[in-house]
Amino acid sequence: MDTNRIATITLDETSILRRSETVAREREVALRDLVEDNSFTPVRAAENGHVGPWDLKLAVREARLELAIHDAKGEEAGLIALGTTRFRRVIREYFAICDSYYKALRQASAPELETIDMARRGIHDRGTRHLMDALDGKVDTDFATARRLFTLLCVLHIKG
Repeated sequence: MDTNRIATITLDETSILRRSETVAREREVALRDLVEDNSFTPVRAAENGHVGPWDLKLAVREARLELAIHDAKGEEAGLIALGTTRFRRVIREYFAICDSYYKALRQASAPELETIDMARRGIHDRGTRHLMDALDGKVDTDFATARRLFTLLCVLHIKG
């Protein structure tokens, strides 16, 4: 069994105030894909003798993304808190382009949709790189895992 991975991931439901069907679907896909294929090692937890696979709970509290980590034995293995200010702009841009994309689905041509979708993926990738920078030295992970975590960070930021 690979120990450098997330075994389970949950979102703090109190962090999510509103959720559309589309958002709920993206959330479920990101959660499923993340658990099926990921690379994740919390550096300090591993240095302190904790071993994965890891159970992870994500929450946004007081402008911080919190990653509560438990090891394979179910023991607390640490809490990583990242300020979310650095993500505000890219999350706002991502929400705006997603809104444009979902509106365009009803009336845009295939080339127009492709252009908007490329922009959406580009913004998502930029957010992923911001997250990877924030996790540098705290978590060893790959781009695909960070990408799915960024999706979940966006879900946690949806407010009514």
